[in-house]
Amino acid sequence: MTAPLLRAFAHQYPEVKLTVCSKPGWEPLFQEVPNIHFFPVDTKGKHRGFIGILRWFWDIKKMHPTHVADLHEVVRSKIFRSLANLTGIRTAYTPKARKEKKQLTLLQHKTLHPLTPIIERHQQTFHKLGFVVNWKHAIAPARLLPKKVQATVQNFPKPWIGIAPFAQYATKVYPTILMQEVLEQLSNKTQGTIFLFGGGAKETAQLQQMATAPNIQVVAGKFTLTEELGLISNLQVMLSMDSANGHLAAIYGVPVVTLWGATHPYLGFTPFQQPLENSLLPNREQYPFLPTSVYGKKQVPGYENAMHTIAPEEVVAKILGLSTS
Repeated sequence: MTAPLLRAFAHQYPEVKLTVCSKPGWEPLFQEVPNIHFFPVDTKGKHRGFIGILRWFWDIKKMHPTHVADLHEVVRSKIFRSLANLTGIRTAYTPKARKEKKQLTLLQHKTLHPLTPIIERHQQTFHKLGFVVNWKHAIAPARLLPKKVQATVQNFPKPWIGIAPFAQYATKVYPTILMQEVLEQLSNKTQGTIFLFGGGAKETAQLQQMATAPNIQVVAGKFTLTEELGLISNLQVMLSMDSANGHLAAIYGVPVVTLWGATHPYLGFTPFQQPLENSLLPNREQYPFLPTSVYGKKQVPGYENAMHTIAPEEVVAKILGLSTS
């Protein structure tokens, strides 16, 4: 979710060297952004534990940083930020608004109001450091299709529709039986190609079972993240849960339809610059306590079927409307 902001920053402050510290797997997100150096943080090896944080800070200190923006606000980044403060480096952090989020997820009738989106909170963190960042250049252009992807998809007709039916927690996953209906309706109503995204052997096996029509293609497990980003950036529309693939598509300005269960877009995690009408929500008259969880980890008895109130026909109509616009 930070990628659009960092892309905008890099374009607006080309004289500033920006070092992104994150897990190694996310490096492809920043490969095409000018003036960004990626530092892989090995939280399971060299940078594990307190001693590992000291090693990480020492490695960064050698680069002579002048500012540190903590966009994570967890124990590891707080320690790093404290070390930076002690050595005279200017720091700022993104508050996670935990109290406000807890209020929105209480199990009671409530009046919903949108919290500040997380990416705007990150933007404010840079402002605290003296860097005013606007959203110009935040959207990345579509990537050229990598050779392996090009060879695989070159004969598949457009529009290209991406579907990522999984999420980290079950409370955010559209029921399989309803997703199968979405796929069947879409495959009958579009002349284009439907790509199914996921990760890991279990999800790939599930996707293979869902791919019941010739114009449904499973891409899970076939490409690297860099290659997948090339394909995602060239989609006409992406259907995602409240999960990573929606954010990856939004980086490139691809229209994203998101399906929400226990969580809610008002908590601040809507994909970047996607209109609220692209977020399809359960019926709150039937499930008045929604949202019940910030990240989807919390399960509430009686709310297991909340996403059943999102009709497949509504999902299909939204996708088709965006894929042809």
